Amino acid sequence: MTVVFAVAAALSVFVIAAIVIGREAHRLDALAPRVVYDIDEATSFVADRLPSDSQARLTYDELRKMLVLHMGWMHSKGLQPQDVIDRRQDITESVVFGEETLTAFLLGEAAEARIEVLDDVDVVHVVRAHLDYFEAIGAVGPSASSTDL
Repeated sequence: MTVVFAVAAALSVFVIAAIVIGREAHRLDALAPRVVYDIDEATSFVADRLPSDSQARLTYDELRKMLVLHMGWMHSKGLQPQDVIDRRQDITESVVFGEETLTAFLLGEAAEARIEVLDDVDVVHVVRAHLDYFEAIGAVGPSASSTDL
């Protein structure tokens, strides 16, 4: 009798654990992953990946200002929503943008932000490295196919 009771108890514990773990796994799968953007980390990441010519022409403060401008642009396009922690993924449409669009925006905003851009290619390198940072922290989705354009 004791053996039957022990087996029933073990089976009950297993069933309860399986239900709880399954429910939590399903809940966590539906939530947006926690991606943390750290401006200091992003600035260091981008600075380390710039070619030496671009590193020589851009100061650390100018680079940081460009990254802040980039984040502002993303927010204006709806790509940086508020309150994303523990929020269900509710993306209903694909958002596609090219490096050229962002580069043109940063070139236009650089003068207003008092960033002296000596060579336009520096902004191109900053954009590419910043997008690489987003990919490294898991903040971007897949690249768009030609059917998405």
